[in-house]
Amino acid sequence: MIKLRGFILILFVLVIHGGAQASILLDRVVAVVNKEVITWSDLYRAMEFEASDEMKALKDEEKRKIFKENEGIFLESLIDVKLQLQAAKKLGIDAAIEEVNEAIEGIKKKYSLDEAALIESLRKEGFTLEGYKKKLAEQITLSKVVSQQVRSKIVVSENEIKKYIEENKDAIGDGEGYRVKQIFFKRPDNSADRKATEDKANTVLQRVKAGEDFSSLAKEYSDDPAGKAGGDLGFIKKVHMAREFIDVISRMNVGDVSQPFWTDRGLHIVKLEEKSGSRNIDELKEDARNKLLEKHFSEKYKNWVRGLREKAYIEIRL
Repeated sequence: MIKLRGFILILFVLVIHGGAQASILLDRVVAVVNKEVITWSDLYRAMEFEASDEMKALKDEEKRKIFKENEGIFLESLIDVKLQLQAAKKLGIDAAIEEVNEAIEGIKKKYSLDEAALIESLRKEGFTLEGYKKKLAEQITLSKVVSQQVRSKIVVSENEIKKYIEENKDAIGDGEGYRVKQIFFKRPDNSADRKATEDKANTVLQRVKAGEDFSSLAKEYSDDPAGKAGGDLGFIKKVHMAREFIDVISRMNVGDVSQPFWTDRGLHIVKLEEKSGSRNIDELKEDARNKLLEKHFSEKYKNWVRGLREKAYIEIRL
């Protein structure tokens, strides 16, 4: 079953007048944005649309309580959307029917649905096909106006990239690293016990070479907390490794198990699970450029929306 966002049903009350039943919409305006209104039903449809699957699984009473507590936050978000759609309209930006149909075809292809199956899935989520197309059109329009008014105006200079790389070497620097498992033997307090620790490590190593599972032996013998997880230390960048580890691991191939070796902490046997090569300067620059683009976008987008709000007439009636 395709998981599409759903709209809640607008509440109706049946009244009898002159022997005939009539449906009267119970709704109210919760905000005015320039010359357009946002109704209570708009607000709750938006909250239902954004609700996670976990939220939708809650009992109606629990869900409505959470919605009630977050009305203000969602309303502010709806106001921002309304302002952006109004800006798009002024600029002549909208979603072509071909773009909407292409998006629909993409959904059908992704979930292996034909037209009838899509309509049925939408119905179960509270959508009509036309209603869902309208929502898609809004999303496409928002993407286009934000791209034109914000993203297209962001420029990242080479000097910015160079400075970012220099200031964030640990974050985006040399990507060379290794995923390793280890069996660790704590350094004995008495140097006389050093030989006994080495003998124990060699015995364990022989069991590994004989085909016993490395992770199981780590759980049984390793003296560090990672032993409980089968000795898995995760992925470690080379720049963060002790010299003793680098000297040993750099000579290993994936799947190899090392001879026991000492560090100031104790005696180690490591298994190399995976290795990742270092990135060249072009890859580093591209990574830095993307991070800077997103940083600038976040700042400029907030400023753009703030500007739309400052020029708008907004009345909240919650």
